[in-house]
Amino acid sequence: MSDEEEVESAIENTPGQGRTPEAERIEPAAPEEFGRVQVWWGDGKGKTTATLGMGMRAAGHGYRVHMLQFMKGGASSVDAVRGEYNAIAALPGISYENLGHYGWHGMADGSDEADHEAEAQAGLERAHELLEAADDADLGAPIDLAAEPEAGMHMLILDEVLYAADRELLSQDDVLGLIEAKPDDLELVLSGSHTEPAYLADSADLITNVRKVKHPIDDGQRARQGTEF
Repeated sequence: MSDEEEVESAIENTPGQGRTPEAERIEPAAPEEFGRVQVWWGDGKGKTTATLGMGMRAAGHGYRVHMLQFMKGGASSVDAVRGEYNAIAALPGISYENLGHYGWHGMADGSDEADHEAEAQAGLERAHELLEAADDADLGAPIDLAAEPEAGMHMLILDEVLYAADRELLSQDDVLGLIEAKPDDLELVLSGSHTEPAYLADSADLITNVRKVKHPIDDGQRARQGTEF
């Protein structure tokens, strides 16, 4: 094979054939290979960030994405309105809701721990409603990007559901039940917990440990707008 033929072969086998991709208008579409169960856990920063990034990528292909947060809060330096909520509102095809207590279980934030458990249970019930909606939908077809999640979704992100189980607001069987209820073509993403969810080893297709090597919070630095919220 000549040098010219080798170059042509390399270009032919390169994604996009070496061309820089350009942004295209987002139109409703359906994924061809969704259906896996993903788990994101660990003591490092970036679990929700990673799942949101993946959701944004899926939405960019025209797939319908929904995120249900079981709890989200933290230090007093974190504002109630987060940047990701504003971004989701501006991006077609992706939506969110937060049914858990806006804070952290086990922290002295003035909240009643019984409220955390009740709201986690409400989140569990809502998650099953969303799974049923996805099961009723044709996930092999496009879904209206502006439709309510009751119309179904191609990707469902259950943010902090593993943390709720870790804090015994939900049981491990509750989480396994969500996986068992998942339609075959729905991409289900579970995040949260600093403790390894070993009980998911046989049920998940992808498990990522987001490890902390160094974090400014260890030096007393507070959350920053635009990076942590």
